[in-house]
Amino acid sequence: MTRPASDYCDPALCPTDLCCYGECQCAPSAASGDRRRLMLQALGLAAAALAVAGVALPVLPTTPFVLLSAWAFARSSPRLEAWLRDHARLGPPLAAWEQRRAIPRGAKAVAVVSLPLSGLLVHAAGAGLAVTAVAGLVLACVGGWILTRPS
Repeated sequence: MTRPASDYCDPALCPTDLCCYGECQCAPSAASGDRRRLMLQALGLAAAALAVAGVALPVLPTTPFVLLSAWAFARSSPRLEAWLRDHARLGPPLAAWEQRRAIPRGAKAVAVVSLPLSGLLVHAAGAGLAVTAVAGLVLACVGGWILTRPS
């Protein structure tokens, strides 16, 4: 009988879904673990780059990319996760989301403007009535959810 991962891993040092790669019985082979870590780091870096671009570009949201980056770094690189949390521009939205599930007012304002514009773009692109209606419904639901989050 194998012991649970908690007997091998210190949860304070690594998330349980990582199973402290290389430190417990359920760890994947080194090759697949390294590949997964590299893919998650690449995803995190790409999301962080888009988040940085979103700081300067009003149409590109920052918070979702920061959250995706934090998720990927938490599962692949404690060093990159610490960098993200300590970053002057990216750290505060992440902390606000984790503490209060809050979205900054500026991001809400951009969403309130860009979601209806996105619906108009779908219609202008020649989508059929059903596609436009479904897209409009989805965009309205997303907008409503965003507006109900604290600032």
